[in-house]
Amino acid sequence: MSWNKEYPRPQLRRAHYLSLNGKWLLNGESIKVPYPPESKLSGYQGKISEVLVYEKKFSLKEDFLGLDEKCLLHFGAVDQVAEVYLNGILLGKHEGGYLPFSFDITKALKQENELKVIAYDNLSKIYPYGKQSLKPKGMWYTPVSGIWQSVWLEKVPKCYIEKLMVHVTMETVSIEIIDNASGDKGNQDLQSTFYLKNKEGKLIYKKIFKGSSMILDLKKENLPIKLWSPEDPYLYDYQIQRGKDCVESYFALRTIEVGMIHGKKQILLNKKPIFLHGLLDQGYFAEGIYLPKEPKEYDQDVKRVKALGFNTIRKHIKVEPERFYYACDKQGVLVFQDMVNSGGYHLLMDTILPTLGIKRRGDRYPWGKKRKAFFEKHSLEMMRHLMNHPCIIGYTIFNEGWGQFDSDRLYKCFKQKDPSRLYDATSGWFHQKESDLDSVHMYFKNKKLYSKSQPVFLSECGGYTRKISGHLYNANHSYGYGKAATKEQLMKRIKNLYDEAVIPSIKEGLCGCIYTQLSDVETEINGLYTYDRRICKVDSLEMKQIAKAISKAMNEMMKSTQ
Repeated sequence: MSWNKEYPRPQLRRAHYLSLNGKWLLNGESIKVPYPPESKLSGYQGKISEVLVYEKKFSLKEDFLGLDEKCLLHFGAVDQVAEVYLNGILLGKHEGGYLPFSFDITKALKQENELKVIAYDNLSKIYPYGKQSLKPKGMWYTPVSGIWQSVWLEKVPKCYIEKLMVHVTMETVSIEIIDNASGDKGNQDLQSTFYLKNKEGKLIYKKIFKGSSMILDLKKENLPIKLWSPEDPYLYDYQIQRGKDCVESYFALRTIEVGMIHGKKQILLNKKPIFLHGLLDQGYFAEGIYLPKEPKEYDQDVKRVKALGFNTIRKHIKVEPERFYYACDKQGVLVFQDMVNSGGYHLLMDTILPTLGIKRRGDRYPWGKKRKAFFEKHSLEMMRHLMNHPCIIGYTIFNEGWGQFDSDRLYKCFKQKDPSRLYDATSGWFHQKESDLDSVHMYFKNKKLYSKSQPVFLSECGGYTRKISGHLYNANHSYGYGKAATKEQLMKRIKNLYDEAVIPSIKEGLCGCIYTQLSDVETEINGLYTYDRRICKVDSLEMKQIAKAISKAMNEMMKSTQ
């Protein structure tokens, strides 16, 4: 199914929407939205400047809106700053290129409409920018500009649900309804109905409630309790009718925490130890850069992860369309989500010297009040946006010192806002006092790791390159952390990493390992799959044997500590 036909928001679905994806004009030239103009899939042939003027004409039926209905205009993401006009009326402005936003366009809407979006993108480091660079090379990649996620219209009643905030335990779910009239005294007594359905779509429970929240204890209600896990990613489908509004969504029962088991601190999923056997995933695609050709490609990427025996993805310095997280929810892959870095980066100070073991002390980037305030605001909005996805078990706040500031304070802030997730405050190095995990990056050498006050998380390692002729972004340039000419050589290096460093460290408190990475990205060719995803560079059976060896080591560790 294409981006034009699939509903863009799996966690809050309604029956009536209209996609505005497809042909637009960008600075007077044709472009295919939602693909960024730098990508092949966009079809854009014009110049990419710092000011991008998008234009779209669309028609609506005379009876498109009924009595007391509103129309919302949604954007999945626009990089970096967007001004939006409809029929010459300024609807508003949005800053930051990774999160969704919307406008009530009811008063400005006509049968024949002209939509204009002016995007400003000079790759300012005030805003989160991830791995984008005007000079892409090595671990820095082609930037994206302007609209890069879906644009769509949605009909809603006068009073409508804006957001559902879901909190779960292993037996209960509480749902808070945030609507466009929140705070209105007359809205507090509005009646809502909760419908729980089984996998066949049959109603198994119904609850009528007033106010903005409800709690369901599945055990007390004698409803089936099925915990979400990589082995059994069970999702409960439900529907909420509030006044004239009706939305469909899902939740899952699961907990994640650091706990003491037999005298050792472990990561616990549903109160049981789990090893985060994962892959770094940067979410880049050969034809669409920040976006795959079709939403189903996210399902395929998750299947690729599981086919090699992994249970975790570290989503690296990028926020994806919700469709990605839905794929992880459905198929049972844990996600450690990075905040998107802003601010400065210094190759020598932030990567080369720390890799050699020469590490500074303290947070390095105290400057930039607006940048720091926006990073904090953006991170909190991202957490709120992704809160209901069961796959997300943790957040990385800073990676290798890029733009790092106030890491202890931010850890406490984010942990207070959402205590149901883990937080890796400083991934790699430059640790301060506060973090749920002792996060380590290890390239170029294999060594045993030891737990101190927190579980050790090997949050990056490996990154061995293997060139596949005919599947290279640039045959003359390559980047990675050690070479292998054949599948056998690559497998030997990977097995040595796990046999010498990862598996022996499990009994010492290692709780997870993230291998770099799922796929090649442009000239960085250290993926287990090629950039186009057509070739798997490793032996899937041998990779699954590594996963079995990790499970065996976990079982032996648990027995030895009893």
